[in-house]
Amino acid sequence: MLNNILNNIKKKSLKERFLLVLGILFFLLYLVLGLFIIFMKNFPLAMQPIYRIAFGLLLIAYASFRFFRIINDNND
Repeated sequence: MLNNILNNIKKKSLKERFLLVLGILFFLLYLVLGLFIIFMKNFPLAMQPIYRIAFGLLLIAYASFRFFRIINDNND
């Protein structure tokens, strides 16, 4: 499986590889931001904890969606 992914990456053009790296970067950004919002005790915005957790989970769900899109696009 990993060998197949690496072969697909090598076959991509420079532009496609750049977009892949950019997609992974934004996936990690949304994931870390969601975790940061959930677990930060001194959150700078006045939000109730339930809304803060819901917003963090929404960001993590969006990160998961982006991750699966990256995986599906990489299989092509």
